Amino acid sequence: MKVLHVVPSFHPAFIYGGPIRSTFELCRNLVKLGCEVRVLTTDANGPNETLAVEKDEEVELPEGFRVRYCSRRYRHSVSPTLTRLLPSYMQWADIVHLTGVYNFPTFPTIWRSRSYRKPLIWSPRGALQRWEGSLRTGPKEIWDFLWYHTANRADLTMHVTSEHELRETLARFPKVRMAMIPNGVDVPADLNRIGRREELRLLFIGRLDPKKGIEALLKACSLIDSQPLWRLAIAGRGSPDYISQLKKQIHVLGVEGRVEMMGEVLAEAKKRLFESSDVTIVPSHTENFAIVVAESLAHGVPVIASKGTPWGRLENMKCGFWVHNNPESLADAIRSISIMPLQDMGLRGREWMQKEFSWRSVAEQMLDLYRRCAAQSSPKIMMIEKY
Repeated sequence: MKVLHVVPSFHPAFIYGGPIRSTFELCRNLVKLGCEVRVLTTDANGPNETLAVEKDEEVELPEGFRVRYCSRRYRHSVSPTLTRLLPSYMQWADIVHLTGVYNFPTFPTIWRSRSYRKPLIWSPRGALQRWEGSLRTGPKEIWDFLWYHTANRADLTMHVTSEHELRETLARFPKVRMAMIPNGVDVPADLNRIGRREELRLLFIGRLDPKKGIEALLKACSLIDSQPLWRLAIAGRGSPDYISQLKKQIHVLGVEGRVEMMGEVLAEAKKRLFESSDVTIVPSHTENFAIVVAESLAHGVPVIASKGTPWGRLENMKCGFWVHNNPESLADAIRSISIMPLQDMGLRGREWMQKEFSWRSVAEQMLDLYRRCAAQSSPKIMMIEKY
């Protein structure tokens, strides 16, 4: 099957977080299943930087698929070249997979797929979810109205990654067909975990953004008096203004000596960070999947996740807590988990990830969805498929 992925940015533009890794791994594993995969994207790597990649022709990646990086001319993903190339890529494909919502490629891809009658899988990656701190909701409502009323919904399937995202998206767009397939995670073949020491080593890792609830985590840590002794590592990138706000809060709360702002941590350094942490905390206000939960468990690290994430099974699988993201609830969870058998909890989480969230399994489910959509000549508008 010929699969075209259209994304506003792509590997190695890690500044955009989890969707970059997820899309790359999906493409890599689809190739292993025999798909011919091409990616049409831009060279964007944040608002002010671009990737140092070939932009005049396709790049053949070692993983076995081709990527065309188009020059970004404005904002994050405005690219006339992408628009010009889209028709030829669309004609080549058996199925089109669009990632992202509030980006330049969205409408050209929706309209071209309609004109060529190509089945369109659309992964919003949580962009259609809302929380009380959501920004620019007015313009987004206009954007949503436009795509909802101009897309060919008979050929459109919305890909969501959790029951939580499914319910929220379906409530807003009841006449769009949904398919639920989780993200996958790479489970390291070997771990060299550094055993627990006197202090409980807490970890936040991910994009630094108000949506992530980091302020509540810092406040929670400040509520813990003498037990347990703790240290918190905060790893990730964010805007300079927001990082400055976090540092100010750390100072006001009087926890400078226990909190380390590490910046972005990638690749082998990220693996070592997981191996030297006792508990990962994910206090987000809202998440469609929260890949960092799966990554932590894959590295044998128990997790405290907020109820803004779709990880309620943490407690059923006995590898973490699922709590409200107010400071008091987070502080109570930290105290409780500090006296629990963390190594055993981490092993249970790792086994869970191996069993249910391997990239091979996710790619097989996605390929099955592609085949179903390509074969449907007159699909029902209201049909929810759960994988």
